[in-house]
Amino acid sequence: MKKPTSNTPDAASELFKAFADPVRLRLLNLLVGGEVCVCHLHEALELPQSTASRHLAYLRKRGLVVGRKEGLWVHYRLAKPLGGVHRKLLDCLADCGKDDWATSDRKRLARRTCCEE
Repeated sequence: MKKPTSNTPDAASELFKAFADPVRLRLLNLLVGGEVCVCHLHEALELPQSTASRHLAYLRKRGLVVGRKEGLWVHYRLAKPLGGVHRKLLDCLADCGKDDWATSDRKRLARRTCCEE
């Protein structure tokens, strides 16, 4: 699947699929605050690194996140919105960030201890 680059039904469907998965939703929530290393993301979500990396690859292929390699680790951030549907989903994500699950994830992220630089 290529990055959705236009406001077509197929592109919107791919964005909704990306946001529909609970793990991907939690990853996106943590990236709202800025760039985060994959090691911190998997630790904060209490997931195996391979699971976090697989979901981040899915999001990257759809143009929702951007990765930057630094040494052994990849640091991810949200990509610029690709269109109106993408912007609206990010607005919804900001509202979800007020929920208890999102707050708990961010608290765990703040206590991260791996790969400190």
